[in-house]
Amino acid sequence: MGGSKNVFASVKAYSKRGKLLTKTDFQTLAESRDLEELMTRIKNTVYVDAVSDVQKPYTSQNIESSLRSKLADIHYSIARTTGNSGVLDAYYMKFIITNLKLILKGKVLGKSQEDLETHVNLHAEELIKQRDIVIKALVTKDLEESVASLNSVQFGEDIVKAAALYNEKKNLQIFDTYFDKIFYQHLAGAMKKYSDKEATKLVSMDIDFYNILSVIRGKFWKLQEEQIQDLIIGTNPFARELLNRMITASTIRDAFNELSNTKYKNLVPQAENELDAIAEFEREFEIAIYSSSLRSFTKMFSFATIIGIIKLTSFEVRNLAAIAFAVEQKISTEVTMSKLILQEE
Repeated sequence: MGGSKNVFASVKAYSKRGKLLTKTDFQTLAESRDLEELMTRIKNTVYVDAVSDVQKPYTSQNIESSLRSKLADIHYSIARTTGNSGVLDAYYMKFIITNLKLILKGKVLGKSQEDLETHVNLHAEELIKQRDIVIKALVTKDLEESVASLNSVQFGEDIVKAAALYNEKKNLQIFDTYFDKIFYQHLAGAMKKYSDKEATKLVSMDIDFYNILSVIRGKFWKLQEEQIQDLIIGTNPFARELLNRMITASTIRDAFNELSNTKYKNLVPQAENELDAIAEFEREFEIAIYSSSLRSFTKMFSFATIIGIIKLTSFEVRNLAAIAFAVEQKISTEVTMSKLILQEE
């Protein structure tokens, strides 16, 4: 870890940590009667600049798009301050991955290029001069062409596998999982170069989350064992053994129960219904990641605080986007608040 640059980035992370929205702030935003009122309320927060360019008529879509641009700016400036960090570059790659997921799923659903363009925000790509990959996939006429256009990128092979498995199972979430695999593989590779214990803990939690969820989803989709094995990304032998036991478990409930003797035992879902159990587990795990990110601020000037703020700002923008959608759809404040990832006060 380079010295003074990280101290500066860590100070920056601390100042951002102090400006994170509270549960009360989110409650106030969620209580907005319409998007007009929501915009007025967002303008009373640190996100005032983020939404200042949003044009009327307001939609949850254009509000979310502006927030995503702001998030890209935050992550880009922290990465720049830190200097050369493969881990931060890997986290930044998530912006590109999110757009590619949207495009490929959109192609499957037969959406037009114009329609997709309203959902794809290229600000993150513009900052690092990487628009071409996304544009190429966007302008193709169908899924097959999109997959072919991505063939030359470093993760082309996984995208081909995703399309093939989708054609077999017809489940759109397969694209999410394979694109997540690309992202987490990149992250795991980058993390190998770091010795910061706290930072490693935060990153490995992300990788565990991906691996466990992929196994559970793979079982839910009735994939073959080797198809599930293909989704898992390299981890230590102990984790690998646990994942193998989960893969061979006869039911999803049994697979979840394999976690009872691990540090994730409190996350084993109670819901009987398989889909509910998966959703419950996903939410509980994300809250655990969120809490660990908050705890990363106990030690000043550690690389963990920098990863921590990247995660916390991502959750924050996701919460804001969820609120914008809920206000637009007239979803009750109570339901909205129950879906957010925040600190229990």
